[in-house]
Amino acid sequence: MLIVPVKEGEPIDKALKKFKKKFDRTGTLRELRRRQHFTKPSVERRMERMRAVYKLETYGEEQ
Repeated sequence: MLIVPVKEGEPIDKALKKFKKKFDRTGTLRELRRRQHFTKPSVERRMERMRAVYKLETYGEEQ
């Protein structure tokens, strides 16, 4: 649970900005989106290998 202390007389816009920044830093939304679907470990490993090969072909072989 996120708690954002609001000082007396502080505008609601400033408090909302603090809340949004804190929310982004915790990574709650990213975690929620990641958990929405399940991918098998073998598929994750295959995707990692494919990503690594792509990066190597694109950026790695400039010698």
